[in-house]
Amino acid sequence: MNKFKFNIRGAEYAVEILKSEGNMIEVEVNGTKYNVELEKTVETQKTPKLVRSEMPQPQTREKKIPKTLSSVMQVKSPLPGIIVKILVKEGDVVKEGDNLLIMEAMKMENNIQSEKSGTVKSIKVKEGDNVLQDDTLIELA
Repeated sequence: MNKFKFNIRGAEYAVEILKSEGNMIEVEVNGTKYNVELEKTVETQKTPKLVRSEMPQPQTREKKIPKTLSSVMQVKSPLPGIIVKILVKEGDVVKEGDNLLIMEAMKMENNIQSEKSGTVKSIKVKEGDNVLQDDTLIELA
């Protein structure tokens, strides 16, 4: 349990408390075991000991949510920033790598490019909007 070193009148003692029950304590002093009775009982901790019960197993098998194959791709903001200029409009056909808009983030202007070819389905922001990271900017179909 606990190990202590005592120095009494120049002699060093290595004391280890092995177990304690109520006011009886078993100690080992320099390799010799002793049973010691305390004059008053040891107070129990005031903080309750929390015991968690086991989680019950689910009764039915959990079903995985099926992934829907959507033909819509969302262009998301890579960083928080401000939309400076939108370079496309709804219905425009874009190719992979085309610039879609310009966004100012961290005092730099960043070109947001299309990751795939498609048609601009909707534009979710307007010039001057503040956006957060992972906000949807444009949807491509």
